[in-house]
Amino acid sequence: MKYAVMNRGDDVSAALADTFHQLANDRGLVRDDDEPNIVLSIGGDGTMLQAFHRYIDQLDQLAFVGIHTGHLGFYADWKPDEIEMLVQLIADNRTQDQISPRIVKYPLIELQVATHDNGSNKTYIALNEFTLKGVENTLVAQIDINDELFEMFRGDGVCVSTPSGSTAYNKSLGGAMVHPSIPSIQLAEISSINNRVYRTLGSSLILPKHHHCDIHSQKKQKLLLTVDHINIPLEQLCSIRCRVADQKVTFIRYRPFPFWNRVREAFLGYDEHGCYNV
Repeated sequence: MKYAVMNRGDDVSAALADTFHQLANDRGLVRDDDEPNIVLSIGGDGTMLQAFHRYIDQLDQLAFVGIHTGHLGFYADWKPDEIEMLVQLIADNRTQDQISPRIVKYPLIELQVATHDNGSNKTYIALNEFTLKGVENTLVAQIDINDELFEMFRGDGVCVSTPSGSTAYNKSLGGAMVHPSIPSIQLAEISSINNRVYRTLGSSLILPKHHHCDIHSQKKQKLLLTVDHINIPLEQLCSIRCRVADQKVTFIRYRPFPFWNRVREAFLGYDEHGCYNV
């Protein structure tokens, strides 16, 4: 089994990475930062996003595992004091129940960005979400669904999220939380302006896999496209087409940790026994 490790860079995460390397070596695991079978993320959800984009061209060949060194993240199953158990399970290729680990696949967003300056498209993949915002002024955009006009938007911006990313920025915008087993994308408004010229729905939209959404820039404007944690300035945007990507991200589960358990612990603060986690 070949593995790679990415850590948040703080002292605790870096020390855990060193410990993992030592334990993995003792168990016969091979470190391979270029072509790993498993990528271990040590830190928070931001570290997992960095790991995802580091290996984005190899998504069909590897799986991710997370150890959280801060608050419980949606992509991290393990605590720092469980690292020895995790190494053993990875080396033995089994779960705590002595069976093969479970493979979980989550949907992603594909966005195709067309600009006026060269007429070519650039394709990006997002694990959590992408946002499009105005830099100096509000964003003005026409939003089409399945090639038909849906609304004219004016406001701070728009956020398009995956089901797993629906618990992040999307939630703070009043969007719904969607189970990752549902291949879909969600469009949420960021501070829309509604008047007799610009009129928006005012609530988030969830589009299924066979639908797509186009965001057309209505004028020359300075915009900032953010794909997960990656900022991309745009001044000649023509349009962005977004849909559920053909690729999926793979997580390997060595023990059950259902999505709704993650939601409950993260936002309601208590576990399955009703005990509050401070």
